[in-house]
Amino acid sequence: MKPSRLMLLTAVALLAPMAPALSATASAAPSPQLAIPDPGFENGGTGWTFTSGAGVGTGNRHGGERFLYLDAGAGKSAQLTIVAPRNGSYDFSAWIGSAGTGGTYTIRRNGETVQTITLPQHPGYARYTISDVALRTGDRLQIEFGSGTAWVNADDLMISPAAPADPKVTSSDPEVVAMFDWAQKKANSWVQLPGTVGPVNVDEYQTGGTGTASYEPTYWAGYANRSAYYSRDMTHQLAGAHLIGLDAENETMLRSYAASATAEHKYFPVWSLNFDAKTYLSIDYKSPDNFVREVPATFELVEKAAQAYLWTGDRRYVDDPVLWDFYRHATEQFIDLHNSAKDNGKVKVAEGTGQGIFQGAASYNEQDGDGLAEAGDGIASEYQAYLAMAVLARGKGDTKLAKTYDKRAADLKTYFNDDWSGTGSGADMVRAYTTSGTPVTGWGKENSVFMPMKQIIDPGPRNDAYLDYIQAQELGPDGSPNIESTTYLPDMFFKNNRADTAWQWMKKIYGEREIQHINSSQGPNGDYPEVSFTLVSQTVQGLMGITPDAPDHKVTTQSQLPSGMKWLQAADVPIGTGTVTVRHDGATRTTLTNNSRKGSYSWEARFPGVHKKIKVNGVQQHVRTKTVNGVTYTYATPTVRAGATAVVQVTD
Repeated sequence: MKPSRLMLLTAVALLAPMAPALSATASAAPSPQLAIPDPGFENGGTGWTFTSGAGVGTGNRHGGERFLYLDAGAGKSAQLTIVAPRNGSYDFSAWIGSAGTGGTYTIRRNGETVQTITLPQHPGYARYTISDVALRTGDRLQIEFGSGTAWVNADDLMISPAAPADPKVTSSDPEVVAMFDWAQKKANSWVQLPGTVGPVNVDEYQTGGTGTASYEPTYWAGYANRSAYYSRDMTHQLAGAHLIGLDAENETMLRSYAASATAEHKYFPVWSLNFDAKTYLSIDYKSPDNFVREVPATFELVEKAAQAYLWTGDRRYVDDPVLWDFYRHATEQFIDLHNSAKDNGKVKVAEGTGQGIFQGAASYNEQDGDGLAEAGDGIASEYQAYLAMAVLARGKGDTKLAKTYDKRAADLKTYFNDDWSGTGSGADMVRAYTTSGTPVTGWGKENSVFMPMKQIIDPGPRNDAYLDYIQAQELGPDGSPNIESTTYLPDMFFKNNRADTAWQWMKKIYGEREIQHINSSQGPNGDYPEVSFTLVSQTVQGLMGITPDAPDHKVTTQSQLPSGMKWLQAADVPIGTGTVTVRHDGATRTTLTNNSRKGSYSWEARFPGVHKKIKVNGVQQHVRTKTVNGVTYTYATPTVRAGATAVVQVTD
């Protein structure tokens, strides 16, 4: 029988292997995982019951060769009943197209409806999810599709484990609440159910894949018609993934990239891995010297490992030898091996070959990658990787090494501003160099956006002018054509204290979620995973300005509420082993609750500007100020014990 490809089997899981014998009597096998027997209908709809006018056809499929169809008119349906083998909570997703209105997608539990989605007219496939369905062992789960005024097609069903974390957002602005609720549910629908046996090496040309493997804890990061996650996407999704509890997935995926960055690969991590977290996706990997690789990804993986460490406090990020070796290689040997085209004096800048993505591109901007040796997103990501290494080294207890990387970061930033980026401003700032050493100015999409986003440009008029330039370009005819690139813009503007502009981009991204993605097989923009994951993180890290330091039991906040948003609260935000609830009332009052049962957080409550008075729980404190990245803040640092709430407010 032909093996199904990715989205036909993402929900399929076989029995877990027997545990090794502990004594003369072998231990019992674990319960099997919940599974849909034929989620892509490639086997003719195994287990499904069809009425007249419903069945499995070929032609208008989402993936593979076959799909479920319901003809137009009332009374046509397709049903599947499966019995839960263990307790659990799950999300159920399906790709559905409907030429008219009135079709339905329903989940029932023991005969009672959990939820019905009434389908809109949307002939192209889009992904619909019914979330957080709790099941107990023996429960009978029924999935049903019902007909409407025109045909309904369904394909590629998937089961995901329900989100382990469940932060809640409330606000005076209903749009941010709706946005976060949508993004949180959509993001979790991309999570693989561990133990699922599914195909590997699936892509648009090889829809059946080349075999099967058991999937590890992972989530989709990249195109939904490929059986893999991508480094560029995954690093940008990591914070949002943490916020909904996907820490096991983040660690698995980061470690898989770390393991792939071998000496044979000249310490480049591979570009994409299958959901088994071991095999490289064949469309992107041909041989050890012929695979997709882009310089910024190497450094972003280091940066985001440090970010994961700060969110979770998980010691594996500093103690795991596979991860640690990767960090050191990425910030040492990798740079030495890829630093020959341009003389950068006392500092080192990692370079691409200028010969395309399969030979090593300098930039994420693949359209601009050929001919470039160094690019703004590469050098800016290298800067952040040095800062990340300082964080990780301190976590490991190596203060001397941390200071070494702090100095490297400072030296690289000085070199960038004094030399590398030239003397121009706006469109005249250098954002790349060719392999012949020629500086490149003008609009470079990612290699432009990453420079202020990674904060390698010194704060001040030059950085401000470049932000204005990027905004004008992105709003003009040469703006990023794909939603993936657009998702970086809120991050960039939040990092530079332009909350109103960042919020406008968040609303634009959310507002265009139903527009068809530029890749016709991807579905709507909202079904590109990066969209939902980043809206989650941009709400908490951006609008709320929550910055964690779980290893040291610290948290920093800064309101970045846009004009017109009176208050915003994020409840149950996971930091370390506990959670916090933070509320901003405008830009002058912040409340933090430590929801943990034990342990304290040292809270740094920041407020932009120099204020005359600051109160903690109504008691006036000595005014303290600090300058961070060119912005002066008034701040207080109360300790918030388990179960306690603190309020910090500034007045003039």
